[in-house]
Amino acid sequence: MWQTVFADFTAGPKADPADLDRAETELGFPLPESYRSFCFACGIGLACGSLRIAIPSPTESADLGTRSELIAHSIASVLETREGHRFEVEGDDPSVVERACFFGETEAGEFLFWDVVVGADQTERREYEIWVMGADLESVRFGGADLPDLMRRLQGPAVRGILGMGAEPLPSSFLGQVS
Repeated sequence: MWQTVFADFTAGPKADPADLDRAETELGFPLPESYRSFCFACGIGLACGSLRIAIPSPTESADLGTRSELIAHSIASVLETREGHRFEVEGDDPSVVERACFFGETEAGEFLFWDVVVGADQTERREYEIWVMGADLESVRFGGADLPDLMRRLQGPAVRGILGMGAEPLPSSFLGQVS
């Protein structure tokens, strides 16, 4: 599937099933199918010339659990210094930020997160909407219904609604990290 999302594709070091199981246990929710597919097919690397998606990995700098916690902690630390801070959330549900699980970032400093809504059956794998928090830590925009949708939208005119009106479509590429 990912070779249809990226015209220029070179895989990087990939996650193994045990790493994904560990991440699900640590995070407390099932990882989305599109993300699991990404971890097995693409691995560690640079998507669309700008995005780094964390995957469950023994490499701490790329590990989903480590990156998610670090991003959330960093954002919380900055927001503590901003009295009366409010997010400008696209749409009508500002609580998406409260359910955020960060899993990636762009070279320009935006953060990608899932809106993790866990149902009664926590073993069911489902997709979570993907949102993008601006580098300003103020704007929050809808990114996509799943990971392939986000990548495709970033490669076309929808990028302006995700990364801002000045953004140009990103390249259709995945360049795996050399191990």
